[in-house]
Amino acid sequence: MSHTYTGKVMWSHLDANMHMRHSAYADFAAQARIEALEQLGLDLKTFQRLHIGPILFREETIYLREVGINEQVTVTTALTSSRKDGSRWAIKHEIFKEGGVKAAEINVEGAWIDTLKRKLATLPDELAEQFAHLPRAAEFVEL
Repeated sequence: MSHTYTGKVMWSHLDANMHMRHSAYADFAAQARIEALEQLGLDLKTFQRLHIGPILFREETIYLREVGINEQVTVTTALTSSRKDGSRWAIKHEIFKEGGVKAAEINVEGAWIDTLKRKLATLPDELAEQFAHLPRAAEFVEL
């Protein structure tokens, strides 16, 4: 099971070849991640209040199909690995074109940062418990 976000490809998402630019795929994945976290109660206001936020160490995109203007895309979000306390994690996003055609896969690895100290941090226990409810991919492994 995974979280699903749907969005429409806009003019600003296109490149000179008139298909979705590489960085727009990452933008859609980031929005899907933020919405998935928000649904678990891990919203930006909570992060700001606690001076903590998600950071990425690695992001990999595998492009499979072109996506054009005004196409509706669906982005899935699923946890592929995590430490028990949620301090380190990996998430897989799949981007589908209309008709269920897989257009891309985006894999990210990340953690949490204390935005004041600028050092890696852990989530408070309550938020770590909420994070653990992020939908898991079939291939999920605990770190």
